[in-house]
Amino acid sequence: MEQAWIVTLVAAAAGLTQALTGFGSALVSMALLPPLLGLRAAAPLVALMAGTIEIGLLIRYRQALRFAAVRWLGAALIVGVPVGLIGLRAVPERLALTILGLVLCGYSAYAFFNPQLPELRSRIWAPLLGFLAGALGGAYNTSGPPLVIYGHSQRWSTDEFKGNLQALFLVSDVIVVLGHLAAEGYTPGVLTGYVWALPGLVLGVALGLALERQLNPAVFRRLVLILLFAMGIRLLLG
Repeated sequence: MEQAWIVTLVAAAAGLTQALTGFGSALVSMALLPPLLGLRAAAPLVALMAGTIEIGLLIRYRQALRFAAVRWLGAALIVGVPVGLIGLRAVPERLALTILGLVLCGYSAYAFFNPQLPELRSRIWAPLLGFLAGALGGAYNTSGPPLVIYGHSQRWSTDEFKGNLQALFLVSDVIVVLGHLAAEGYTPGVLTGYVWALPGLVLGVALGLALERQLNPAVFRRLVLILLFAMGIRLLLG
């Protein structure tokens, strides 16, 4: 019972983060849930949670979505997801958690200092970062960092950033969910965890949408990044 309530609280934190910043729900969930449930159970559960959040936010920001801006990202992402899914099953869990910890620490350190990226004009960047996002999404549900970096480099507006990312995340998560389904990853325990997560997701997203105009998203984002870095260190230390 205690474990179920923790899943609900993690889901609320994930929904709040994504609603306020446009990304980060899977990063938060994958930092907190693997030590509790194990990576093999956390990965399919987080894919379901993230997809649920993204459907709601995509409806909210659907008018800001620009298909032309994300088509090559999306195509490469679709190719990368199966690579990540296969890699997750081929790598020992301890090594996989170490890689996840490195991803969390590396991204949170990069984003905290917020370097001004040059505008990436070469056509190679979209498929390259899209493939990397897909591979990370397939393995760890962490497709966000490469896509966030690309979005910032393209100077998307806030609404375009949120709308474009939700569409890309949702494409990744649908494929990831199907992959876990084919591998029989959705055990009764994982599905029960999703039922417990749903109230937290609804509460977190609703609160985030209500607060997005009142709360300074930059301050919230920095707090989340500090927590992600600490969680990454925890995963590295085992």
